[in-house]
Amino acid sequence: MNNITLIATAAFGLEAVVAREIQTLGYTDTTIENGRVTFQGDLKAICRANLWLRCADRVLVKIGEFKVSTFDELFEQTKALSWQDWLPQDALFPVRGKSVKSQLQSVPDCQAIVKKAVVEKMKSRYRQQWFAETGARYAIEVALLKDTATLTIDTSGQGLHKRGYRPATGIAPLKETLAAALINLSRWQPERVLIDPMCGTGTIPIEAALIGLNQAPGLRRSFDAEKWSNIPGALWQEARQEAEDLLQRNRQLTIRGTDIDKKIIGMARHHATLAGVENFIHLQQAPLAELQARQKRGYLISNPPYGQRLEELPAVKRLYKELGQIYNGLEDWSCYILTTHKDFEKYIGRKADKKRKLYNGRIQCDYYQFFGRKPSGL
Repeated sequence: MNNITLIATAAFGLEAVVAREIQTLGYTDTTIENGRVTFQGDLKAICRANLWLRCADRVLVKIGEFKVSTFDELFEQTKALSWQDWLPQDALFPVRGKSVKSQLQSVPDCQAIVKKAVVEKMKSRYRQQWFAETGARYAIEVALLKDTATLTIDTSGQGLHKRGYRPATGIAPLKETLAAALINLSRWQPERVLIDPMCGTGTIPIEAALIGLNQAPGLRRSFDAEKWSNIPGALWQEARQEAEDLLQRNRQLTIRGTDIDKKIIGMARHHATLAGVENFIHLQQAPLAELQARQKRGYLISNPPYGQRLEELPAVKRLYKELGQIYNGLEDWSCYILTTHKDFEKYIGRKADKKRKLYNGRIQCDYYQFFGRKPSGL
């Protein structure tokens, strides 16, 4: 299998970021669509994409895509696909689904029909009438969009934001994939200082450390496809060895995270230890007002509280104004803030150089980007 169509799913607004990551891995034949990036690869690409993609949600194998308007068509065209190339006799193959702007609106019915069609294909391949499904997991998805059905198998298992270092979460946590995207969009470089003055459980500083050390984000976790019979274990071993060889643990990083909540900072330190980066970031309990920076240039990247409840808004607005006062004293620094507040620029006292719409879960946000002054001569 040297020409497999793969799909890296992504949160809306991050598709181009994920496409750049895929291209950096050497897979240049990419197609960007809403919520996904399609690319071509081989079996080893499944291993490498799962290990290295920082901002994607999942890596899927595309089995087929076709127009469909009736349940009969869905059954027959699903049955015609080459499921036997992927599913072994003992495969566990649950089916999930979604339907958007399509005539086949009942997701449970679509899931049941796809399941039945795959079983029928398996019957003809393995010459048996019943399957115990006791083996490795091959999660199938039927995604309907404007009467086009896309059939895939999930190679990742848990979402790629599950790096393995954050078993405990705070309230409304920032996903690791989004935190990595905020850093990538800032164009931060490891030789520069990075501060998150409202770091919560430490996701942004930890992801920055992983980027700075060139540590594959999936290095400390497992994936469903590691148990697949048609992907040799040697390919996973080679991909993991490649990731180990590319680690740059001798790098000197200056990454700081502060938060006013002592308990939250304790969680951040625990997460940093689990991620193996506790020696590369400094985490400290401190209020925003005490933020100081000795370096002339650097990056301030943060996902501050949004104040979703009405009674929280006055405190959040005061926090934003305080952030503006601090940042205005760091004129050579770049500042990147993710928030839901449309009038954030008023509170910080400056118009953003760039603004990008992103989603934190289902919450629509704007990523405000304020560029520091360029060094003289540039």
